[in-house]
Amino acid sequence: MGGEDCLSGVRVLDLTQFEAGPSCTEALAWLGAEVVKVENPSGGDPGRAINPPPGADAHYFLQYNANKKSITLDLKTSGGLSLLRKLAQQADVFVENFAPGAIERLGLGPATIRALNPAIVYAQVKGFGAGSPFENNLAFDMIAQACGGPMSITGEADGPPLKPGPTIGDTGTGMLLAVSVVAALYRRTRTGAGEHIEVAMQDAMFQYMRGAFATQTRTGQPTGRAGAGSVLARNPPMGIYPCQGGGPNDYVYVYTSRANPEHWRRLLSVIGREELREDPRYATSAARLEREAEVNEMVAAWTRRHDKYEAMRVLGDAGIPAGAVLDTAELLEDPSFAERGIMQTIDHPTIGAYRMPAWPVRFSGRPPPVRPAPLLGEHTEAVLAEWLGVATGAGA
Repeated sequence: MGGEDCLSGVRVLDLTQFEAGPSCTEALAWLGAEVVKVENPSGGDPGRAINPPPGADAHYFLQYNANKKSITLDLKTSGGLSLLRKLAQQADVFVENFAPGAIERLGLGPATIRALNPAIVYAQVKGFGAGSPFENNLAFDMIAQACGGPMSITGEADGPPLKPGPTIGDTGTGMLLAVSVVAALYRRTRTGAGEHIEVAMQDAMFQYMRGAFATQTRTGQPTGRAGAGSVLARNPPMGIYPCQGGGPNDYVYVYTSRANPEHWRRLLSVIGREELREDPRYATSAARLEREAEVNEMVAAWTRRHDKYEAMRVLGDAGIPAGAVLDTAELLEDPSFAERGIMQTIDHPTIGAYRMPAWPVRFSGRPPPVRPAPLLGEHTEAVLAEWLGVATGAGA
């Protein structure tokens, strides 16, 4: 059996947009829930219009809305609101990430929907948590990463803070919400009770900052930036080293663990510096830290003679943690991801074929299959007929 049937029979009303909320509902869709995305008829999720190809939905939208259905309802009309409330009575999960206060102004807040359907799991993503002095502020991924801590520990030690490239503020928050929704649904099978779940993007960042908080507790000082090292501790050599080729990503990350001194001794053998194995100037982490630049240059002198794939292979074979710095093109071109189902090719009715990551967890050896993101309103009539017995929802 595959993961695509795990949540079979679960109905999700998806009133989310952009990335944080859609990442949550997409995960539920990949795992088999029937996720119905409720969109405005006059344009839908604003993510559809982020750098789109001519006459089609943006690739950005496609990445976060696979395996869903789309219906259009005008929530500024009494008819659209009435249909939405009726749909909520048939749903198991309701997810929204509107601006603060917007869902309540529509008359679709958690108290209202849970009164209509006490068994529903009502889930919300906001930028800042209830009770925060900033709870009415708007937030996007980069705001969460600034206010939640990740930027403060990203960058060179003597440089300014930087925004991490991955969107942990958005997708990272969505994944935490998806796990919580599944947990609430599981409890409901025992108790029959619904739940109101809230996650703030700022709060969610703490989950990805636990190592930094551990360092703060240990040192009593704010955890600083560590460049390509670790905020937990510096242990040369550890970092990004240049490789043959000279391209923007021709680098390999090499790591030697404080917990395993053998990594350093193995590395000396690989780079041809066995004479330093018992040298007290390099024998301990503390000693190497005093000569960090010298140690890094030893490693770089070896990595520059190898391309990043060869460097990773040789170091890995020797039992030394190492990873080539791979860009998006290299990852897309690696056939092993497609062979394992981690990267799947989707055939979209207007975009054509494109590749995108699947849910990365494999069930019985394979991730759930990915279906294309829906066209705006593509499933309006079918969903209203199946859920409510309404003959047509066109123009609702």
